[in-house]
Amino acid sequence: MDVELQMLKHLARDAQPTVSVIDEYCQGYKDLFPEVISYECFKYLHLGIISPIPRKSLPEIAKIVGIRSPQSLLSVH
Repeated sequence: MDVELQMLKHLARDAQPTVSVIDEYCQGYKDLFPEVISYECFKYLHLGIISPIPRKSLPEIAKIVGIRSPQSLLSVH
């Protein structure tokens, strides 16, 4: 089943994979996040931090990881 359909139906789903080093590191923190989307944003932030972009701002990280709104990166709690 495709991820968008799972989201629309509010079905449980696994987080989208990033790069293996980020996925492995963040796995230890997965239980801290009540929603998979928050966990994915946590992983995307880490991905942005290790990326070669010169400015590590939320808008720049959102661009490189393919998130439409940098505000979604703030939903990490």
